[in-house]
Amino acid sequence: MPPILNAQSVTKQFGATPLFKNISFTVEDGDRIGLIGPNGAGKSTLLAVLAGQVEPDSGELAVRKRARAAYVPQDSRFAAGLTVRQVLEQALAAAHVNEAEREGRLRELTGRAGFADLNAEASSLSGGWRKRLAITEAMVIEPEVMLLDEPTNHLDLAGIEWLEELLRAAPFAAVTVSHDRYFLESTSSQIIEINRVFAEGLFRVKGTFSRFLEEKQAYLESQSRQQESLRNRVRTEIEWLRRGPKARTTKSKARIDTANAMITQLAAADARTASSTAGIDFDATQRKTKRLVEFEKVALDVPATEVPAEHGLEKESRPRRLFSDLSFVLTAGLKVGLVGPNGSGKTTLLRLLRGEVEPAAGTVKRAEALRVVYFSQTRELDENVTLRRALAPEGDSVIYQGRTVHVASWAARFLFTGEQLNQPVRNLSGGERARVLIAKLMLEPADVLLLDEPTNDLDIPTLEILEENLLEFPGALVLVTHDRYLLNRVSSTVIGLDGRGNAGRFADFAQWEDWLEEQDAQEKTGPNQGKQAQNKQDQRKSARRADGSSSEQQTGTEATSGSAKKKLSYLEAREFAAIEQRVEQSDARLAEARDRVEHPEVATNAEALQQALAELDAAQHENDSLYARWAELTEKAG
Repeated sequence: MPPILNAQSVTKQFGATPLFKNISFTVEDGDRIGLIGPNGAGKSTLLAVLAGQVEPDSGELAVRKRARAAYVPQDSRFAAGLTVRQVLEQALAAAHVNEAEREGRLRELTGRAGFADLNAEASSLSGGWRKRLAITEAMVIEPEVMLLDEPTNHLDLAGIEWLEELLRAAPFAAVTVSHDRYFLESTSSQIIEINRVFAEGLFRVKGTFSRFLEEKQAYLESQSRQQESLRNRVRTEIEWLRRGPKARTTKSKARIDTANAMITQLAAADARTASSTAGIDFDATQRKTKRLVEFEKVALDVPATEVPAEHGLEKESRPRRLFSDLSFVLTAGLKVGLVGPNGSGKTTLLRLLRGEVEPAAGTVKRAEALRVVYFSQTRELDENVTLRRALAPEGDSVIYQGRTVHVASWAARFLFTGEQLNQPVRNLSGGERARVLIAKLMLEPADVLLLDEPTNDLDIPTLEILEENLLEFPGALVLVTHDRYLLNRVSSTVIGLDGRGNAGRFADFAQWEDWLEEQDAQEKTGPNQGKQAQNKQDQRKSARRADGSSSEQQTGTEATSGSAKKKLSYLEAREFAAIEQRVEQSDARLAEARDRVEHPEVATNAEALQQALAELDAAQHENDSLYARWAELTEKAG
């Protein structure tokens, strides 16, 4: 059977520089393709070409006869006044679904996507729920292939997990542009990177994202060795040319032609493989104060006009409590990951930290002359100004860490070319706009850095540079992100909101997820006084940890009373879940150690026997310890 989509030698350019050139790309049945590449490489444009939304400048796209392709662009927008039901009814009608079947299909699709109110206005939904609606709308046609452009942008963590499950179980093929590394690892069976460093303009590997990274590293090392070999040959030929061949024979002329061809080939390879990364380095103040912001039993409400329509529900008609009884201290060097469903109050909490809103209860104390720098997820930039003015509003230079830097050099640090300086900001891609905002933030020394979804549209190399600099930033950091890899790598503690007015502090993202599942279970099974008391106690413990107590830093739960049965802490629960497998592996190692001691060649060799007995003793000790620990955890778990 022919491929669903077959793009051959497609080229697309805007202005003088091509985005991609002579790219060949096929999509077969069952493919789960993760499409990656640096900002500006043309990923979104290539996806639009595959969807038939954009015509290539050259090359052709062949689509299998009667194959249906669904395309979900980055921005999910719906006409004002249309409800969720109306959006999907229009899609069902356009797909010529039998009228008698439409209601059943609609109910099935919205049920899977989690919409509770089909009469909610689509345009008033949060970004995450608009994205869910756009994906659900695309599924109406029952496509053979789904083309998704940055689908995790605006989705909260629950939404990302919903999409992961959808793609893993889907009967259709999928091509997904994404920079979310955990998402790529979970959903992709092959990875394609568009990048000029590759001779064919792209590099395709079957397997997971981690397998792709291994294959790419091997490819680049091989390419580097080939270039070095070519460079040595060119050096030899240049020396020969400098000496000047005495006789212009046919043989010498052929060698001159070959030498020139090799020089051209090396120059092209060097230009293709030249790489650069954004120079991100956030500047901190020299403040000596350790305690920067203190929350004491803080509660926060939002007026009805500020409550987003979540889960397909209409806006509430009364103020809503986002969270209550939240206590923690933000100190220099603390890296806080702020997590919660869309609408749970993450961005509003950042506004509270900035002093833009006041708490409904409790107190917020800020250090004197506190300098807070804020990265907004809305990416506020004047689209009509040039890149030059966006980077340097006051002239042709900026002041960075006490030094004057020309705007051209400052732009180059963030991978912008001289030609781009005079172009309007509206021509920049999403990732390029994010780099502009990061460039502006770096000019402001900060005690506290607040980042609200900074990873949207950033390519993977830039994300890696961002991670390194956030880890090295000496001030306090509060990070809101759906990028679980970044969250796990950077944050030293997690503040989690559940969207129902509860908040807590956790050791990591996984512990917050466990807590959220417990909250869901409580809601389904009815009130449970013991667990409610436990949650309040955990919050008080979180407050004590914030004041500097480290003795309970990794504790997830503890007994609610002296007579209550012991419970496993979060880390103990994770250990208990994996210990049976560890015991089995230890049993296997112990059996191997015994076999080695009894092997005739070892038994007759004093030195080998001594080593084998030592290994047997170590394996036996490990095995005994694991069985004892297993029994201890089993008893604690009840």
